[in-house]
Amino acid sequence: MLSCVLLTWPGQAGAASPLQPPSQPPAASASALTPDALADLLDNPEARKALVDALRAQAAGKPPAASPAPGSATSPKAPTEPGLQERMADGVQQFLTGVAADMGQGVDDMRALASGRSLRMDGATAGNALLPLLLAGLATVIAYLVLRMIAMRIYTRIDRWVAEHASPSEAATVHDPGTPRRAPASMRALYQRLGAIVGAVAIDAGVVLLAAMAGGAAALWGTPERGTLDTLAAVFLRAFVAVEIVKVLIRTVFAVRHPHLRLLPMSDELARYWNAWLVRVVAAAGYGTLLVDPVISAALSPALGRLASMVIMLVVYVYAVRIIWQNRHSVRDRMNRHAAHAATFMGSRLHFLSRIWHVLGIGYFTVLLIVSQIDPTNALPFMARATAQTLLVIGVGSLLILFLNTILAKPIRLSDDLRRRLPMLEARVNAYVPAMLKSVGWIIRIVIVLLVLDAWHAFDLSRWLSSDAGGAAIKIVVNVVIVLLIAALAWTVIASIIEHRLSQSEGRGMPSARERTLLSLFRNAALIVIVTMTLMVLLSQIGIDVGPLIAGAGVVGLAIGFGAQKLVQDIITGVFIQLENGMNENDVVQVAGVFGTVEKMTIRSVGIRTLDGGYHLVPFSSVDVVANHMRDFSYHLGEYTIAHRESVDDAIEHLRAAFAELMTDSVLGPEILEEMTVAGVTAVNDKGVTIRILIKTTPGMQWAVQRGYNRLLKKHFDAAGIELPYPHTVVYFGQDKRGYAPSANVTLQAERPDDGQDARAAGHTRRRFKPETSQDDSAEVLGNELEAREEGLEEAGARAESPEPGTRRA
Repeated sequence: MLSCVLLTWPGQAGAASPLQPPSQPPAASASALTPDALADLLDNPEARKALVDALRAQAAGKPPAASPAPGSATSPKAPTEPGLQERMADGVQQFLTGVAADMGQGVDDMRALASGRSLRMDGATAGNALLPLLLAGLATVIAYLVLRMIAMRIYTRIDRWVAEHASPSEAATVHDPGTPRRAPASMRALYQRLGAIVGAVAIDAGVVLLAAMAGGAAALWGTPERGTLDTLAAVFLRAFVAVEIVKVLIRTVFAVRHPHLRLLPMSDELARYWNAWLVRVVAAAGYGTLLVDPVISAALSPALGRLASMVIMLVVYVYAVRIIWQNRHSVRDRMNRHAAHAATFMGSRLHFLSRIWHVLGIGYFTVLLIVSQIDPTNALPFMARATAQTLLVIGVGSLLILFLNTILAKPIRLSDDLRRRLPMLEARVNAYVPAMLKSVGWIIRIVIVLLVLDAWHAFDLSRWLSSDAGGAAIKIVVNVVIVLLIAALAWTVIASIIEHRLSQSEGRGMPSARERTLLSLFRNAALIVIVTMTLMVLLSQIGIDVGPLIAGAGVVGLAIGFGAQKLVQDIITGVFIQLENGMNENDVVQVAGVFGTVEKMTIRSVGIRTLDGGYHLVPFSSVDVVANHMRDFSYHLGEYTIAHRESVDDAIEHLRAAFAELMTDSVLGPEILEEMTVAGVTAVNDKGVTIRILIKTTPGMQWAVQRGYNRLLKKHFDAAGIELPYPHTVVYFGQDKRGYAPSANVTLQAERPDDGQDARAAGHTRRRFKPETSQDDSAEVLGNELEAREEGLEEAGARAESPEPGTRRA
């Protein structure tokens, strides 16, 4: 803190008194200077150096160095700003040199006073000079006391009025700050109390100004030259206004006699303690630096005035540090109790402040001590201005952060229709907005720190903003924010459109597996492109050359492309298969010699589950032909062979009868799209006669129809006695040279009743035909296929109720 003040404060410890007129150029006015003025001039290191340079130039016969004309072609180089170590060393050296010089000069002045010699003023001069000061002080104090007595009555009435209009919970917590509020005060009561506090502050400040005006009038009346205010009287009035205005702010915070006008909730005893302590500190520091130093400098000597000011400030500093150190634990406990009953935002800040408040207080008075010695005239105004700016910045910044935290505490809720159409938009917005608000909160905190440092002259914010570095930094931040906003907006729009297509709407059912696959691939590709481009733009905005990075990425991509040709082929083939709608998830396909159901598709491969339960991962580069059995419709292709002895026409009639019975089934009947097509006899060979039929079904149901039809056809053929032939074999017994064959052991069939044209085939068991017309017999037709059908219907109903896309039935 000491180094910051020494580096940023241009004045020196030996600065001229505020009563001293502005110094003229030494070469022009050295002959007209009085001894006292010359001593004061030599006391200033800068003026002393300028005078020495002018005298040396005059002794050498050279004219004093003059600044070049504005229009001259050769302009001097701008002085380079000293570094951090040089500035610190120079500031400390000048401060210590000034203190040592003041102490030496003060000892000499004290010896002169002890010997009876006057330093600046003799008795008559002092009486004439101090008379306006005494009149101004006496008139100001009297007017202030009278006006304060009148104002106290007004304060009492205002306090009673606030007490009458305060809410019960607020009135209960005025004298007992540890009691938590039971109900929040109404906005009307808060506005009334705020108006009363502002009115009381205005009245108190008006009392100070009126008293200062009365003192100024008395000083003008007592000044020999009427119409001109005496210098010492003006110094007193400025000190009185500055100190009393600060005391007005202190009385506003603690309000010892009017608890309902008190800003901070605390007990009366505690308010009186801190009010009295701060008033004493402000009065001693203010009047010591603004009044005692100038008066002693004018009456005796500047060195004695600065020494007196330094002694007063040292006493004030020791007293303030002692009080702060003694009360560090009690204040910490009170802050922690208030934090326990406060909101989360304020509670965390109070807990943090309770641990470091004494460090901040000691640092504050340390800065006050240093500044009062570096520039006594502007010390108190500087401290007041820096303190006010710090409190204002922290207060406004805290309100903004509190507002952001309030927004973050409430999740964003979209309308039901928007959530139904864009199911992930609400979660995405609730992920983006908090991150953005947190970033804004950190930016606010950084701005608060910069403004606080600027208030204490530890950082010149306006100069930094006007510099090239500051402008470049702000430009980078703005560009980065714009790029991030554009990237977030682009991703939100693309993802929302894809989610809208993937969701189920009233006019449109669930998307197909192809749509889901393609949209998922497009979403991943869009995410990769947006993230890559955003990173490239951000790197270029912060000053990183992305040219070599792009070139290197291109080289690496080319090398990977040559080394991974199969991977590139997989991706390209997979994209075109998806675009051409070659297969989708849950389709039954035959790919690369693998027959099964598609379980998973990526941009590189397809996963197929075969009937035996095996999972086959087939890369798209190995796919030459895709046989999809689930596209638009399917066929049950049946070829049935009967014996040569059977009639083809009778067999076709039973084929149609079996199909008609199949159409009556409640499960398989709706899955058949057209009448059965009998293609006719496709083969006559040694096995028998082959008849081909075609049954058109919905996609994926051809196998269930096949199983059901085969079962019914077998029942019809058994009932009609139509033989499904066995393999025929020609038996040759052989013969000898003479043409005789060996005897065959042949057994004649026993007598049996004549069945006419309806004899049963060998090995066949005749059964009586029983038509299946009941819906309960579907289990006999389908077997466990009925259970799979019911499970598929249940899954379809669940998918219709769920926002997630389901699977197609197999």
